[in-house]
Amino acid sequence: MTMSMAELITFFDGGCPLCSREIAHYRKIDRAGRVRWVDITQEPNALAAAGLDLPTAMRRLHVQDPEGRMLSGVAAFVAIWRRLPRWHWLARLVSGLHLTGPLEWAYRRFAERRFRQRCADGACPVE
Repeated sequence: MTMSMAELITFFDGGCPLCSREIAHYRKIDRAGRVRWVDITQEPNALAAAGLDLPTAMRRLHVQDPEGRMLSGVAAFVAIWRRLPRWHWLARLVSGLHLTGPLEWAYRRFAERRFRQRCADGACPVE
């Protein structure tokens, strides 16, 4: 797994319909290729190279920045938004107004509910 200096690697659950729609939107506007999109249900070996395990990766959105740091949750979204056209403003707003904490609280609840629901539907790849 090689990474250019400007590349951010995003690890997402391609089996989640909402997640997949959002990532599809981001991919469409990422014409410069500043983000590498890794569907962890299709590329599970990419997780080990990044130091992630499947149960952890399935619970939250994760990104690895060009310096190798792993970010998750709202911090991961902010890192993505900084690299996408028309989304820079949201990254600046969330960071500038210190909204990461409150948004993380909401994201944590959403992500856990999404994970439980996916597993309850019998589509849990970590069992």
